[in-house]
Amino acid sequence: MPFLVPEASSSGSSGGLGSLLILAIPILLIGWMFMSQRRRRRDMESMQASLDVGDEVSTTSGLHGRIVEMDDAIVTLEISPGVNVRFDRRAVLRKPAPSVAHGDSEPSTD
Repeated sequence: MPFLVPEASSSGSSGGLGSLLILAIPILLIGWMFMSQRRRRRDMESMQASLDVGDEVSTTSGLHGRIVEMDDAIVTLEISPGVNVRFDRRAVLRKPAPSVAHGDSEPSTD
């Protein structure tokens, strides 16, 4: 049964480095996740602060509309002429990117 006995390692530092690496990778991953979440929250707060009446927005549920009224907690969106819905201000996800006119994006063939 000599094959069951582990052999002594010639360099004792490689075992310590391996276990340190096994501990460091999850800690670095968790740190990266916290930093990216903080960045997303900061971007969302700056977008929420820049909202104004008349802006076209999209909500977290995918509803698109124009802000017709807002206060600190509630945003009223007009989703169709004469149809207004109220949302919690935190439900506003983003301002849609401005669309490019079809004539501007196509190269001239003349």
